[in-house]
Amino acid sequence: MSERIAVVGGGAWGTALANAAAATGRPVTLWLRDGEAAARLQASRENARYLPGVTLHDGIRATGESGDLAGANIVLMVTPAQTLRGVLGALRPSLDPHAAIVLCAKGIERGSDAFMSAVAAEAMPGAPVAVLSGPSFAADVARNLPTAVTLAAEDGALAGRLAAALSGPALRVYHTDDVRGVEIGGAGKNVLAIASGIVAGRGLGESARAALIARAFAELMRFARAYGGRPETLMGLSGLGDLVLTASSPQSRNFAFGQRLGAGATPEEAAGGKLAEGAFTAAALIALARRNAVEMPVAEAVAAIVSGGASVDAVVAGLLARPLKGEAE
Repeated sequence: MSERIAVVGGGAWGTALANAAAATGRPVTLWLRDGEAAARLQASRENARYLPGVTLHDGIRATGESGDLAGANIVLMVTPAQTLRGVLGALRPSLDPHAAIVLCAKGIERGSDAFMSAVAAEAMPGAPVAVLSGPSFAADVARNLPTAVTLAAEDGALAGRLAAALSGPALRVYHTDDVRGVEIGGAGKNVLAIASGIVAGRGLGESARAALIARAFAELMRFARAYGGRPETLMGLSGLGDLVLTASSPQSRNFAFGQRLGAGATPEEAAGGKLAEGAFTAAALIALARRNAVEMPVAEAVAAIVSGGASVDAVVAGLLARPLKGEAE
């Protein structure tokens, strides 16, 4: 029980993970950038904006003061992937330099094309870094519904210790040392879930959507092999499990974003002011794929639609016109 946990980010996922961590009996500090919002959350015990109806666990202290993070030896970073570098840089003076940094955002940094673990290593040199990913909706975790995820750290002993610290009555955390495989599964599935949403929004049928998910997973496996991820990791919770969940439910922001695109919305209209991480990750994923000659036609199609470079109908026609090949190719 010696671990003291901090959660950075007061959105739905940050609040849900704070609740899950507090359910283990450990003290949890939940940090929000907006000090006034933190004070309201501390007083009301409900994140009405992101998780209405969910009561904040008694073991959580919500704060907007970065100095309150000083005592934590496990820090869950639950900020959008594209802001991770800046937030870590700003909070670095307040964080224990030996605290384990657990990355909970799924994506690839635009501009650098860097995975989140590389971003964290640059922003917090010397700190142990881990990645948490898997099939999980914030509302389910916040309400203590059974959920299983994967935690990865290059140091297997550290991964096991962190997984044990974060596992609770309803959240089961498996562990692995395949950081890159877990990161690829989490980042890639967001892009491919947009494609699944587009198929649904265009009314192309469940048979087409099932075929797309299967072919999208084949792309993810090819990409993982090219970048050092292990196939068994991609077959697990953080790969196949997360893809199936995210590509099948309107609760997924990425699926819902794609669904609106398929129904005819522009990328700006489809976003509706909400973050669909896959829309930001698509270009970076494709850039990395091309660098290692990895063929990813579904991800390429998403990137083209999101950038406004191609229409949904043109992309669908292009995918259907691709040469036939062996399924394993």
